[in-house]
Amino acid sequence: MKLSDAIAIGRLDAHAQAGLIRSGQVSAPELTEAAILRIEALDPALRSVSCAAFDLGRARAAGPLPDHALAGVPYLLKDSLDYPGLPSRGGSASKPLTPVTSGHEYIRRLDEAGLVPVGKSAMPEFGLLGVTEPKIGPVTRNPWSAAHSPGGSSGGAGAAVAAGLVPLAHGSDGAGSIRIPASCCGIVGLKPGRGTTVRVRARHVVEDLLVGDSLMARSVRDVAAGFALAHLAHAVPVKGPSTRRLRIAVIPWTLSGNQSDPACDVAANEAAALCRALGHEITIADWPFDGAAVMQAERTLWCHIGADCVDAVRGRGDDPQQWLEPWTNALGRMAEALSTDDLEQAWGQVAELPKRLSAFFQDYDVILTPTLATPPPELGFMAPDVPGDVLMERMFGWLDYTPLQNLSGTPAISLPLSWTAQGLPIGVMFAADRGQEALLLALSFELEQAQPWAGRWPETTLNR
Repeated sequence: MKLSDAIAIGRLDAHAQAGLIRSGQVSAPELTEAAILRIEALDPALRSVSCAAFDLGRARAAGPLPDHALAGVPYLLKDSLDYPGLPSRGGSASKPLTPVTSGHEYIRRLDEAGLVPVGKSAMPEFGLLGVTEPKIGPVTRNPWSAAHSPGGSSGGAGAAVAAGLVPLAHGSDGAGSIRIPASCCGIVGLKPGRGTTVRVRARHVVEDLLVGDSLMARSVRDVAAGFALAHLAHAVPVKGPSTRRLRIAVIPWTLSGNQSDPACDVAANEAAALCRALGHEITIADWPFDGAAVMQAERTLWCHIGADCVDAVRGRGDDPQQWLEPWTNALGRMAEALSTDDLEQAWGQVAELPKRLSAFFQDYDVILTPTLATPPPELGFMAPDVPGDVLMERMFGWLDYTPLQNLSGTPAISLPLSWTAQGLPIGVMFAADRGQEALLLALSFELEQAQPWAGRWPETTLNR
C-alpha cells in the first residue's frame, strides 16, 4: 500500500474504516498495514506512540472478525493499560519492560469487538501530569503546533487520533486526562460516569472512585460506540441527536472562582449561542457548591496517588529519587504534609458532591464550560522537573473545571468546537448528572452536525 493511500484511509473515522472491510474494499490486514504506514511516517514528528506492537496487530487482524461495527479497526492502548504480551510502564522508568500476562474485563471487551491493537500511546509518569513529557520519553508534541503540548495524561492517544495515525485510542481520566488532550488536540473525549464501564485495572480505592476510561476519537459516533462496548450492561450505542430540548447552565467561572483565558471564554460563549440557536434554553448560573473545596479535595487525593507510587518503589528496596520523576516525588512529600483532616475533607467532597449535583440537575440538564482554563501550553511549562509547588499551581489552575466529574462520578464530554487565532484547538465541555451519558452523546451528535469539525486537520500531518 502507498503512503498516500494509507493517509487517505486515515482521514476516515473508525466506522468508515470498518465499512471498508465490510464492503470488501480493503481487508483487515490491509487496514492494519495502513495504520502502521501512517505511524512510521508521521509519528517521528509527534512521538505519540511509546511502544509499537505491529506484529501483535498483524496477528490479530489476520484472525476471524466478530460481527461488530468497529471490527478490524486499529487502535492504541494507553501505556498504563494492561494487555497480555505488552509491557505496562505507565510512562515510568520504575516499571519494567517485561510484558504483562493478563488484563481485565475492559480489554476483553475491546478484543471481543474485534479492535486491533497496534501499539501503546505515550503518557506522563503514572498519569500524574496534564502534559505528556515523561523523562523516559517520548515527549509528545501537539499535531497542531510542535511547540505546544497535546495535554495529558492521555496525550499520546489524543495526538495520535488528531493526526489520523489511528481512528481510536484508549484514554483514562482521573482529573481530566481524557478531556484535557481532547481539548488540546481537537478531538472528542468522553469521561464516563462512575460505575458505567467494566473493570479496567486492578482495584485501588482512589482510582476506582476517580478514574473513567473510554475510547477517544474524532467523531461522536466512534466515541458513542466505544462507550457502549465497554458498558457494564452492554448498552446500545447512541446513534444520533435527540429531539429533546435541554436546559443548559453556562457557568462562566472556574471551580476556583477565576476567569478563564479570553479565548476559552469566547469558545464557551459561542457554544452557548450555538445551543441557543438550536432551540436549547441557556441560563447563566453559579456552581452549587464551594468550587475551591472541590479543587482542594482533588489535590489531596492526587498527592496520595503520587505517594502510593513512591511507597511502591520504596517498598521494593529502591530509592524513589533515582527511579521516579521529581513531580512524583514532590507529590509524595506533599502527601506527608497532609493531615487526616485534609483526607476527611476530600472524602467529604466525594460523598457530598453527587447529592449537590443531583439537586442542581433538577433545574438543569447540562452544564456548559470551557474544558480548560487556557489554550494548550507550550512544551516545558508543566514539565515534571518544574518545582513541585509551582507545578501544582500551574496544573490545577489550568484544569480548573475537569476534576468535578472525577470526584462526583458524573459524566462529561469535551467537543472540538473552537480554535484560537493561532490555530490551536479549544474544547468546550458539557457535563450531566450520573447516568446521563446518552444525553451528552445525543447533544454531541447534534452539535457535530450543526458545526462539523471532521474536515479540520493539522497541516503538519495528513495535509503533507
